[in-house]
Amino acid sequence: MDTLSFRPATHADIPALVALVTSAYRGDVSRQGWTTEADLLDGQRIDPDVLARDIGRARSRILVAERAGEMLACAHVAEEDGAGYFGMFSVRPDLQGGGVGKAMLAEAERIAREDWQLPTMRMTVIDIRDELIAFYGRRGYACTGIKKPFPYGDERYGIPKRADLRFEILEKPLTGAAA
Repeated sequence: MDTLSFRPATHADIPALVALVTSAYRGDVSRQGWTTEADLLDGQRIDPDVLARDIGRARSRILVAERAGEMLACAHVAEEDGAGYFGMFSVRPDLQGGGVGKAMLAEAERIAREDWQLPTMRMTVIDIRDELIAFYGRRGYACTGIKKPFPYGDERYGIPKRADLRFEILEKPLTGAAA
């Protein structure tokens, strides 16, 4: 089997990135994996214009994982408020649970720690996603106790099916962490 490789996304990748992120979180195809938000949200999961800005801004990288030239996963890693930020984490639903995601997370942490010398990685997770929070907990992330409101009314983030969605902030120290 070919080795997993990582590269920064380009603007030419935007249509494939939108398709990958959507497949991991929305609609029936997302139900093949365990990261689906299909019971929580409809609509888009990523806005192409926001994605284009994230590709172009400093200290921001849309990371793509490929094997034999095929896009398998992606994530956004950036510097925000002196810490690393990890988001838009998507693995093709039929490959979830096979180690691609763990490798992607480790590479994003390496970028924040080694390339940008950041002490911490943070992320936001919908707070009722217990299985997802537990996944990150097994990788050294802890809930900070900080909650943020879900952006109801902004369809760039999806159309909520529930009225009780909030974001939980998770954090992991990167200093001295192994890749």
